[in-house]
Amino acid sequence: MTMIVNKLHLVRDRIHQACQDAGRDPASVQLLAVSKTFGPEAVREAAAAGQTAFGENYLQEGVDKMAALDAPPHPLLPRPAWHCIGPVQSNKTKLVATHFDWLHTLDRLKIAQRLNEQRGDDQAPLQVCLQVNIDGGANKSGLAPQEVLPLARAVLGLPRLRLRGLMTIPEPQPDFESQKQVHLQARALFDLVRQTLLEEGLPGAADFDTLSMGMTGDLEAAIHAGSTMVRVGSAIFGGRSYPAAT
Repeated sequence: MTMIVNKLHLVRDRIHQACQDAGRDPASVQLLAVSKTFGPEAVREAAAAGQTAFGENYLQEGVDKMAALDAPPHPLLPRPAWHCIGPVQSNKTKLVATHFDWLHTLDRLKIAQRLNEQRGDDQAPLQVCLQVNIDGGANKSGLAPQEVLPLARAVLGLPRLRLRGLMTIPEPQPDFESQKQVHLQARALFDLVRQTLLEEGLPGAADFDTLSMGMTGDLEAAIHAGSTMVRVGSAIFGGRSYPAAT
């Protein structure tokens, strides 16, 4: 068993145990393996162990990785779902619209409109989550909680996008209870937005079912608070080495 496969099993065990402790069905939590800075072979190993969804922060790196894994003689079959979990500037929306299945970091109507225009007619709708700065972190991207509902309504009107839920990256907290309390704020906002959209009878509101929160260091607290998708990188692939700035 390779190191990646072994670590993947350990992460799945953590998710299973957290769900048991929280009284939840383990099938209600999806694992997104964050493969940024790791090459195609790392993804190939994880996929061989049954991992079906991968997250990328850097758009061109992710697109290059997809191309390498799609290339003969050994294309990666079945093709995994590719999630963009990094920031998207206006001049890079085409990469997301063309190549990715999900976007977790939508926080501007302008970006949503560009994605909708650039998504191909022959492609399935792009699955999107609105990124929320749930605890007001000064250096964090995302919407303020009061900005979520207006953007959610607008996104529901874009036919090539499918609004799936919310994503959060709160500031690190020192212990389980502190982590859980921040995640519970996101869960409360998620429930409020979903209930409001359903009561308003907006088309597509029932698809709002995803709460993307929790990473390597806080996935247990996130699951206890109601996360439906945890984003885990280092616990699967190991520590990262970033290129020096030039």
